[in-house]
Amino acid sequence: MPVIRVALDLPLPQPFDYLADDATPDDVGHRVLVPFGPGDKGRKLGIVVALADTTDQPAEKLRPALEILRDMPPLPATWRELCAFCARYYQHPLGAVMALALPPLLRKGRLPRRRPKAPAPAPAGAIPELLPEQAAAVAAIGEGRGFRTYLLHGITGSGKTEVYLRAIAQVLQGGGQALMLVPEIALTPQLIGRVSARFPDAHVVTAHSGIPEAARGWGFLDALEGRADIVLGTRLAVFMPLPRLRLIVVDEEHDPSFKQQEGLRYSARDVAVVRAKQLDIPIVLGSATPSLESFHHAAGGRYRLLELQRRAVAERLPAVATVDTRRKKLRDGLSEALIDALADTLARGEQSLVFLNRRGYAPVLACPACGWISRCRRCAANLVVHLADRRLRCHHCGLEAPIPRHCPDCGNQDIQPFGRGTQRLESFLADRFPEARILRIDRDSASTPGRWQALLDTIHEGGADILVGTQMLAKGHDFPRLTLVGVVGADAALFAADFRAPERLFSQLMQVGGRSGRAALPGRVLIQTEYPDHPLYRALAGHDYGGFARGQLEERRAAGFPPFSHQCLLRAEARDMAQALAFLAEARRAGEGLAGEAVGLYDPVPMRLARLMNLERAQLLVESASRPALQAFLAGWSASLHARKAPAGLRWHLDVDPQEL
Repeated sequence: MPVIRVALDLPLPQPFDYLADDATPDDVGHRVLVPFGPGDKGRKLGIVVALADTTDQPAEKLRPALEILRDMPPLPATWRELCAFCARYYQHPLGAVMALALPPLLRKGRLPRRRPKAPAPAPAGAIPELLPEQAAAVAAIGEGRGFRTYLLHGITGSGKTEVYLRAIAQVLQGGGQALMLVPEIALTPQLIGRVSARFPDAHVVTAHSGIPEAARGWGFLDALEGRADIVLGTRLAVFMPLPRLRLIVVDEEHDPSFKQQEGLRYSARDVAVVRAKQLDIPIVLGSATPSLESFHHAAGGRYRLLELQRRAVAERLPAVATVDTRRKKLRDGLSEALIDALADTLARGEQSLVFLNRRGYAPVLACPACGWISRCRRCAANLVVHLADRRLRCHHCGLEAPIPRHCPDCGNQDIQPFGRGTQRLESFLADRFPEARILRIDRDSASTPGRWQALLDTIHEGGADILVGTQMLAKGHDFPRLTLVGVVGADAALFAADFRAPERLFSQLMQVGGRSGRAALPGRVLIQTEYPDHPLYRALAGHDYGGFARGQLEERRAAGFPPFSHQCLLRAEARDMAQALAFLAEARRAGEGLAGEAVGLYDPVPMRLARLMNLERAQLLVESASRPALQAFLAGWSASLHARKAPAGLRWHLDVDPQEL
């Protein structure tokens, strides 16, 4: 009787063998229901990854599969190969990778029934004329043959999206399919409208975690069966099966959101590059502030650099200046210079944005009498003050509590919020400018797609004068009347422990500053800082991404940081920190025998957020100048870790190419 090898969603790396008397080679890639666990009651869904004539399992242990599901086409070899690459590279079980890559309904063994109603086509707008730089970029992408990675480095407002759309049009004309990845769900609706309007006859499928299960299932099937022309989505969309895929676009390729932080810890951008190479097709990575890794690859010739140095609509970039706050008295965190600039912008009937990447009213509630502060009892973090609904809330685990009327320790009634968040800025600005329409935009005010879209509509319709926002407003938005951006509270990132913090701060500030002056009105950016002469702020004022990037790369080269080295973290979580550190110490000793001279293992240390959801967390860094050497080591080390029985209550995982240290 034929034996089928089945990948199951389990924390075990190997496939499982089952008997299937009706199996044929055509069943590889089909979903299958199999018994699992003691008795005949347990069942799991897996993917058939191979057929075999023999097995090393004892005959008495082999059980017959329950049913091979042939109600949809088998998952193609290219899809299975991509999942297998992720399993190898990210040291994650193949069955778990495939389960993640499938939409929920298909993962449960079901097919979607009622097809969702197609949205009404968006009205087609005029197709803008290309600037010479845009035309050259489109021509370069269109003339390419086979695999090539293009880094489209375009300043904010330079028309990168128009380049993507023209490149996609070329692919559709040739009968191919296109895949476009964006970092966040919040950016998807407006892009869907623009893509649908440009290609009214194309079948556009969206793929992200915020759409209903049935719609996700139909989108996957439409892609698999070749009905979809364009797939547009967030990081999970990189796994959409597309038989005629001819182009991949990754917008805002620098964005950390492309890196999954739980389960399969993959980088969708990097997996997209691997997929393009696998299929021998071009891929376009676009950004106003490319990741230093991509910039390094472009400088070294591995990627082809395409540059857009002119704005498509506005004549000039916004003027960027710093406000020295060292000897200035601030009013609820705002300098007089910024307050005056807001008043002037309001008087002209234009819009302003005050950017503070910290939601809530204040980061902490404290008692000046005894020193009590509002700590989370489950995490090594503080409870944030949300004054609007009179709650204390942990932004890590979600724990909530009412704001106390007095200090829980000493009874002092004069407890005070310290620091500021978007709610506090909103309150101050409403008092200072009573005639202005203040609109706060953060994850609290835009908690659902409907509320988020309503906020965007309000801005576009001119229903807001001053916006108070977090990074949700930092990229991908065109507000023609927005001419002033004020940045508050940026200095902390200059001295963060993470070596990527300056890169992310520069990117964030350049992106948010780029929201101003995108139409006919000139833009202005004011950055409040106690370090006005810092090289990062000087580079921002000169719109000099290249100079900043080269300086950062030199620092990383000297320190041996990525992209001049390759890293992996082994993380452990346990009820007790000593137990987590002991497990990592034992893993380090096991790794030393496998490492060789090319791979270095550091000592185990607690993580920066050492406690989360009542679990103590620690990590061990592994580093090598050679990616192949690191991968070879990880393959053996991961196998040895799986072979060891972890202590009860302890969980561990590997994070290859970590983005958070």
